[in-house]
Amino acid sequence: MDLISIVIPCLNEEKNIPIYFKEVSKVINGDAELSNLSFELIFIDDGSDDKTLELIKKLSKEHEQIKFISFSRNFGKEAAIYAGLKNSSGDFIILMDADLQDPPPLLPQMYSLIKSGAYDCVATRRTSRKGEPVIRSVLTRAFYKIINMISETKIVDGARDFRLMTRQMVNSILKLSEYNRFSKGIFSWVGFETKWLEYENIERHDGETNWSFWKLLIYAIEGITSFSTTPLYISTIIGIVFSILAVIFMIIIIIRTLLFGDAVVGWASTMSVILFLGGIQLFSIGILGQYISKTYLETKNRPIYICKETNL
Repeated sequence: MDLISIVIPCLNEEKNIPIYFKEVSKVINGDAELSNLSFELIFIDDGSDDKTLELIKKLSKEHEQIKFISFSRNFGKEAAIYAGLKNSSGDFIILMDADLQDPPPLLPQMYSLIKSGAYDCVATRRTSRKGEPVIRSVLTRAFYKIINMISETKIVDGARDFRLMTRQMVNSILKLSEYNRFSKGIFSWVGFETKWLEYENIERHDGETNWSFWKLLIYAIEGITSFSTTPLYISTIIGIVFSILAVIFMIIIIIRTLLFGDAVVGWASTMSVILFLGGIQLFSIGILGQYISKTYLETKNRPIYICKETNL
């Protein structure tokens, strides 16, 4: 009998957890194939400041298949995903959110596909972004286009963390124990045969997303710098191009001075050039700083998360 581990990262999901457990239980018990399997639900409390942990503890006392890990503070969803995968013991592992944006009714189809033996992972992607702000949707699509242009690791547009993986694939993911994690890229980088299921975007059951525009921007930068060094090459090429232009400009000034006896005048244009080049330099330094900061954090060798309480 297969054991299925369901990993559920949670941050302030007190209103969603009861309905989430109800819906998942309905799918598991209502499907002939899934009802004959063993399940463990591993909730990861990522430093919630509401009653999320309290509700999880209550459920764990009522249902022995429910496990939990509570962090000492908020370490982020990437740390929660890593903790859940690391502490799972199933033959197959499902990763999904508690806000019901990842539809439980897809679970039977996902399990059927992976049991066919043709795939190591059954992943999901959204075909639409209904309910999201237009600007956010446009920028998100732009991010996927950019990262797929500059990175050898391809990431599917609209890909969700919601997926079912074999134990072999999860063990491979856990070998990548870097501190700076970008799971969507890691899932693609380890390889393995993946089947994609598409569905229309589903809005959160309750509450608001914890992903603000600023957090998404930082996450995008994290993804680009984790799986591509192209920005470093771009800043280098820009530096070379402007160095050549500067030499050409100096030669023009010298020739004009020798022929006409006056140097190039124009305070405004000079300041514009200086400010522009200064901006390019700061931009390049910023790119370099991102990679240096990653190296700095990795060399500290700090734990990805700290567990405060668990029943595992």
